[in-house]
This record gives sequence, structure tokens and C-alpha cells, in this order.
Amino acid sequence: MTDDFDLCLVLNTRMAARAVTRRADQRLRGFGVTAAQFNILGALSAHPGRSITETANALAMDRTTLSRNLALLERKGLVTSAPAGRGNGRLGTLTEEGRKTFDAIVPEWRRSQAELRDALADPDFQTVIAALRHLSGL
Repeated sequence: MTDDFDLCLVLNTRMAARAVTRRADQRLRGFGVTAAQFNILGALSAHPGRSITETANALAMDRTTLSRNLALLERKGLVTSAPAGRGNGRLGTLTEEGRKTFDAIVPEWRRSQAELRDALADPDFQTVIAALRHLSGL
């Protein structure tokens, strides 16, 4: 039996993820944030008061990666961090500038999402997203 490595799900998923991330990073460069940082801003916007651990889990991001990006966003004045109510946890919060930056990015993000959806015409976008979500839950 011959393995067809060109059809490897791991390889193709990683290649697609990197391509989508590179594309998003390019589109967001003018706003001074990366795709990962935009996702963090979005998570802080949608779920204020989450700990770093909760936010990292929600974003499927390593805690150290999240902490490093939060520090960069804090240096840019887009987020602030404070100790959690108990333990040694930290909470990230959008600053006013962070909220403005996030709100300014959303229309560009929506355009980019629409372009990617159009590129996924066969199978349709809902099928692709459902399959990716199913795989991420394994």
C-alpha cells in the first residue's frame, strides 16, 4: 500500500492554517497588530474578565504565547493587565485605544472573511467550518 502524502490531513491543514494566517497578518499590518493579536483583542472584547488561562483555552493558544502577545499589546497601549481576584492569575482588558483599534479592524476582518468564504465554494463554507470544528474537538 502506498501512502499519498499529498493528501495528508495534518500537512494540508497546517499549510492552509499558515497561508490563512500569513494573509491575515498582511491585511492587519497597517493596524499594527498580527492575526493572533486581533484574536486576542476580540476575545477580550467579547469576554472581559477572563483569566489568561481561560482566554488561552478559548483561543486554543498556549499560555506563554498569549502572555507574550498580551505584553506586546500592553506596550502598544491596547490592553492593560491586572492581577486576578485570587491566586497569581492575570486579567487582560482592552484600553480605550484597544477598543478603537479593534473596532477599526472589524470591517477589514469582515471583508477578509467574505473573501475566504468565497474561496471555499466547493465544499461550501458551512461544511468546511463544521469539519474543522469537529476536528478541533478531537
